This record gives sequence, structure tokens and C-alpha cells, in this order.
Amino acid sequence: MSEFGLFNYWVVMLLMMIGFYIVIAQGNLVKKLIGLTLFQTSVFIMYISLGKIEGATAPILIEGVTLYSNPLPHVLILTAIVVGIATTALGLALVVRIKESYGTVEEDEIHAKDESC
Repeated sequence: MSEFGLFNYWVVMLLMMIGFYIVIAQGNLVKKLIGLTLFQTSVFIMYISLGKIEGATAPILIEGVTLYSNPLPHVLILTAIVVGIATTALGLALVVRIKESYGTVEEDEIHAKDESC
């Protein structure tokens, strides 16, 4: 263990709980997307932390080195970041369309307008 111990995992848990709270507690759709992005970022940090091996090097063959880190989690997270950005962009585009249709991005007001129709 390094001098910080399990610091990354505490950061992951904190970000995950903050993101989850924002998704549940907020009625604003943009804030909900921000909460989902925070939650997603915490998962990225967790996978990157799991992929790091203390004292290991990059998987490049060098004389005398026997311990290597697995690059697969990092590569998968790069792909997940791209997918996450695309998903967030789609969510924001949907929020813009909802704003044009309902005149608001507040969840309660949208439900009230749907029920009154």
C-alpha cells in the first residue's frame, strides 16, 4: 500500500454518493445529468485504481522487470469515456428538446403539464 492507503476508494465512494444524491434529490434535468456524470466518473476512477499494481511498470519488455500492470482496464475506460461523452451529449440534446416543448427543465413542472393535457 502507498502512503495514501485506500484514498482513491474513498474518493470513488464520495463521488458516487454525491452523484447518486444529485440524481435523486434534484428536479432539474441538467442537474440530474451532472449527477449521472459524477457517478460515471467515480466508476472510471474505481476501474483505473483497480488496474494499477504497486511497483509494476508498463507492459514493455525490459531486462530484469517481472511485474507489469495490466493495460486493459485503462483501455476500457478510454472507450467508456468516449461513450459517456456521447451519452451526455445525447442527454443534453434531449433536455434542449424538452425545454423547447415544455418551456422548462424542472421535472415537477413537466409532469404537471403532462397531467393537465
